[in-house]
Amino acid sequence: MDVLAIVPAKKISRGLANKNIKNLNGHPLISYSIAAALKCPSINRVICSTNSKKIAKIALKYGAEVPFLRPDKYCADNSSDIQFIKHCLNWLKRNENYEPKFIVQLRPTSPIRFVNHLNEAIRKIKKNKNADSLRAVSLPITTPYKMWTIKNNFLKPLLKLKKFKEPYNMSRQYLPKVFVQTGYVDIIRYNTIVKMNSLTGNKIISYIVPEYTYVDIDDKLSFQTAEICIKKLNSVKP
Repeated sequence: MDVLAIVPAKKISRGLANKNIKNLNGHPLISYSIAAALKCPSINRVICSTNSKKIAKIALKYGAEVPFLRPDKYCADNSSDIQFIKHCLNWLKRNENYEPKFIVQLRPTSPIRFVNHLNEAIRKIKKNKNADSLRAVSLPITTPYKMWTIKNNFLKPLLKLKKFKEPYNMSRQYLPKVFVQTGYVDIIRYNTIVKMNSLTGNKIISYIVPEYTYVDIDDKLSFQTAEICIKKLNSVKP
């Protein structure tokens, strides 16, 4: 088994209470990521990493493995993703002598996914032997060339262009095309994590997903947006 999917789900959610198990069109939010992994033929194993017995019970019901409970020290607000992923990999190595070649991270906060996208992304990184990782990206709603910082109550452009004096006053189509990373899927080689101590490494390849899949649930409004989109799209559902 060379492709392991990890679905992370902490007990405490600051932006939206009980976010990971909140009912989304009849199913807990976490179940959408589990279903996407289980229905993807390129993924061999699905584990939920959580510090909550309640979340663990729900994850098991929807078909994920929960071979351990994540220590609370890897669930703090300042904890990084690599901490809980390394904890999972270390546990699997120590208890099962299991080392996947690729780790697929599927965040519950991005529930809109399609199986063919996941398959294509996995094939892409397998084909590109030099890639340390792959990240899903999408065109942003707003280009960063029209973003600002504030200093001493005055606006200051976030980005500048040598070719254009005022890019923030230009039409978007004349500005450089940029992409924003989404939570759709991250794929990391095992050695990138254990040898480079990184979730990306130096060579990150892209997988471009449609803008309508980019939902990052962190509050009531984004949750409601996801509900509407999932009802209208033929994306993976539990």
